[in-house]
Amino acid sequence: MSESDRPEPGFSPERLAFFTDAIFAIAMTLLAVELERPDEQELASARELGSFLVHQRDSYLAFALAFILLWSVWRRHHKLMDRIGRLSSTFTGWHAPFLLLVAFLPFPTAVIGASATNPLADTLFAGTMAAMVCCEAVIREISHRTGLTTGDPADTRHQADGSWAVGLWFILSGALAWLLPYAFVLWFFAPLASPYGGALISRLRRPHTEPLDVNAPRP
Repeated sequence: MSESDRPEPGFSPERLAFFTDAIFAIAMTLLAVELERPDEQELASARELGSFLVHQRDSYLAFALAFILLWSVWRRHHKLMDRIGRLSSTFTGWHAPFLLLVAFLPFPTAVIGASATNPLADTLFAGTMAAMVCCEAVIREISHRTGLTTGDPADTRHQADGSWAVGLWFILSGALAWLLPYAFVLWFFAPLASPYGGALISRLRRPHTEPLDVNAPRP
C-alpha cells in the first residue's frame, strides 16, 4: 500500500471494525457470565438441580434474547463496515455511544432475567436496545450522507431506515410492558422489524429525500 492510499492516523476502517467486533464478543460473553450458577446443595440431586434450572428459566430466556439481538446488530454493522471505504470523525465518534450501549446491555439483561415481569426492568432493557439501534441508524445515515460507503447509496439509506424501525419497535413494546406481563417476548421478533418496518419508513421518506430534477418541466 502506497503512502497516498493509507488512511489518516486514527481513521482506519479495519481497526474500527476489529475494535467493534471485540466489544460485541465481550458483551455476548458477559451475558453468560451473568447467569447464576447452582451451589453445592442444588447440585446434590437431580431433583434439586431441576428445581434450580426451572427457577432460573427467565434468566435463560433473557440470555437467549439478548444474544440474538446482539448477533443481529453485529451482523448489520459487519455488513456496513465491509462497505466502508474511509472514515470520518463524525462516523467514528458515533461509535462511542453505540459501543457504550453494547457493553452495557448485559446489565439490563441480568435485571430482566431476575424480574421478567417487572415493567421498569423491561423498560430499562427496551430503552437500552432502542438507544443502541438508533445510534446504529445514525451511523448508517452518516455513512450514506457523507458518501463513506461503496456500492449503491440507496441500499445504505434503506438499511438505516431498517434500524430506525427496530428502534421504534423497542420503544413501542417497552411501553406495552406496563400493560402486559412478558411483553419482552415481542423483542424476539425485533429483527423482523428491520426489513418490513424499514421498507415502510423508506416509502414514507422517499418524497422528502429524492433529489429534485431541475430539468423537469414545471406545471
